[in-house]
Amino acid sequence: MDTLIKSLLQTRLHDPFALLGLHREDGEWVVRFFDPHATQVALRGSDEPFKKAHPGGLFEWRCESEPERPYRLRVHHGLSSSEIFDPYQFPAHISEQDLFLFGEGRLHQGYRMLGSHAVEIAGVKGVRFAVWAPNAERVSVVGEFNNWDGRLHPMRLHGSSGVWEIFIPEIAQHALYRYEIRNRESGNILTKTDPYAQGYESRPGTASLAAPPHQHRWQDDAWMQKRGEWDWLHSPINIYEIHPGSWKRHPDGRFYSYSELATDLVPYVKSMGYTHIEFMPVTEHPLDESWGYQCTGYFAPTSRFGSPDELRHLVDTCHQADIGVILDWVPAHFPQDSWALARFDGTALYEHEDPRLGFHQDWGTHIFNFGRNEVKSFLMSSAHYWLSEFHFDGLRVDAVASMLYLDYSRKAGEWIPNKYGGRENLEAVDFLREMNIMVHDEFPGALTMAEESTAWPGVSRPVYLGGLGFSMKWNMGWMNDTLAYFEHDPVHRRYHHNQLTFGQIYAYSENFVMPFSHDEVVHGKGSLLSKMPGDAWQKFANLRLLLTYQMTSPGKKLNFMGNEIAQGREWQSKWELEWWQLGEEFHRGIQNLTHDLNQLYRSLPALHELDFQSEGFSWIDCNDAEKSVLSYQRRARNGSTAIVTLNLTPLPRKHYRIGLPEPVKYREVLNSDSAHYAGSNLGNAGLIEAEAIPWMGLPYSAEIELPPLAGVILVPEA
Repeated sequence: MDTLIKSLLQTRLHDPFALLGLHREDGEWVVRFFDPHATQVALRGSDEPFKKAHPGGLFEWRCESEPERPYRLRVHHGLSSSEIFDPYQFPAHISEQDLFLFGEGRLHQGYRMLGSHAVEIAGVKGVRFAVWAPNAERVSVVGEFNNWDGRLHPMRLHGSSGVWEIFIPEIAQHALYRYEIRNRESGNILTKTDPYAQGYESRPGTASLAAPPHQHRWQDDAWMQKRGEWDWLHSPINIYEIHPGSWKRHPDGRFYSYSELATDLVPYVKSMGYTHIEFMPVTEHPLDESWGYQCTGYFAPTSRFGSPDELRHLVDTCHQADIGVILDWVPAHFPQDSWALARFDGTALYEHEDPRLGFHQDWGTHIFNFGRNEVKSFLMSSAHYWLSEFHFDGLRVDAVASMLYLDYSRKAGEWIPNKYGGRENLEAVDFLREMNIMVHDEFPGALTMAEESTAWPGVSRPVYLGGLGFSMKWNMGWMNDTLAYFEHDPVHRRYHHNQLTFGQIYAYSENFVMPFSHDEVVHGKGSLLSKMPGDAWQKFANLRLLLTYQMTSPGKKLNFMGNEIAQGREWQSKWELEWWQLGEEFHRGIQNLTHDLNQLYRSLPALHELDFQSEGFSWIDCNDAEKSVLSYQRRARNGSTAIVTLNLTPLPRKHYRIGLPEPVKYREVLNSDSAHYAGSNLGNAGLIEAEAIPWMGLPYSAEIELPPLAGVILVPEA
């Protein structure tokens, strides 16, 4: 007993429940309570005060009869007093099954076991706290409710699991808290936020919130049912990527809230014809300038934009407008902040001890230890949480290439080979496969998208075929080649023609998304508009041509906010988009074209049904480098076609003959040079009659007019 008391007073007691609370000893009932600030303690309803068993603040009560439970204590601090339920009278509340699955790396809903949760035990409402800290000698909950004093609420340890738990009655909703952790070996005391917290105080504060259960009542049953039956492989997917902190701002610089985005963003996306919104990370992060990619709250929506229920409302509003919502998710790395995950219990817990395995030199961040089962449960649970609790329709997984390769951005000697001597991160591969299996099994119709820039095979192929199991992969090669081509002056483009044709060699090796994302309009790269060569007219014509090429190429689509209005300056996260530019004709023209391309992409099966199959595309002519003209067919499953011709120079091409597959009349359904898009309005009015003149390997052909720096889309007249 003396040893336990000594450890308690030194804040080293590993098992506080062995000393504190209600016990049966030597035929008596004993209640022990510890509070170094208390002057007197008594059971509620009893006039007999506890005896002071130690001057350091340990109080003791003994009686032959058992007190009525749950019992309350009247605690005096000088002239003031309060009544509390003794936390140490309540039993453990975590199941052995959950602890087993957690240790096996198979607990997909770890957010229900760990973190803080409003629960009721023995008729008493309060908050149950649980945290994983296997190398701690002692863990306490500290917060507003105990003046951040780590002596008052030490937790119980669940055997060898490393999981600590305590139930603290009658804590106020949204109370701030952290964990105070004493490392077993060094004795160092750390104060950490809760890795599983579902809410945090607003920056610059970093404390966790004892969040109440959500109150939002979902109204998206029809959407969720439709999603589960959705044939996404053959459906249009056109994603509007946004940074919620800079899409729009209030005049005084304040962010739009989740609720305000529901009011303004959703109708805009609906009217423009996008099918999905992709949010750059809204997981909690301390630094605005990181855009969310330096995440510290893997289970908490950032408080910058409002409450978790407001985010649920935003997602629900999207679903009711038939818009899917994708979350940018970052399992590749986490920041070094000393108050968060880094060396959480005084050891390399979530990361690797060896920096050759556990540190990203490029980003100054830690790499998750994907081979540790509890870390795997953490990340699997995070993915599950966003899809389950917020009804997100998919995850875009950031920096997958950095996860797959042990030598990613490292020189010789700066990395450690795997057990076979190779450069592949086998543990990360296993994690990604398990994550994708879980998502597709448990969330029908949900998508996973990999930002992966290497030639790793089978990224978007099923795990049972040896793939990583993602639904889709960003086509970074196509994006880089395309932008490099368009940055050339048109007079030189004939020497770089293969940059637009090469992509067809590998176009169907993966399920590709064709992205013009935020990464292409930051860090000195300029906006899409500023990349385009020539004078102002040519810049806008080139951008119209680029967007037409993207929307008619095989693959699903993604564009970052601002691309659709031809924003002039490079994106800056601290300012809203330059919406005022829509007062100018050229910018309105780009927005009009984006709207019409989006609608055409969705309405023409030939432009989306066979995005991932070679049968959906064929060249009409890919060899006219001298004139820098490309023409190709897109096909639907029923054989219907769309003919696309791109003139990549500022010279109009009159009487340009192209091959056609059918002896019918064709109608020009889109011309990026239309006056409606602020173009020169050259084109093909009326119908184009196919002639029985074989051309370019096709049995029919017709002469058409190709406007300068423009694309035209023809479809057979019904």
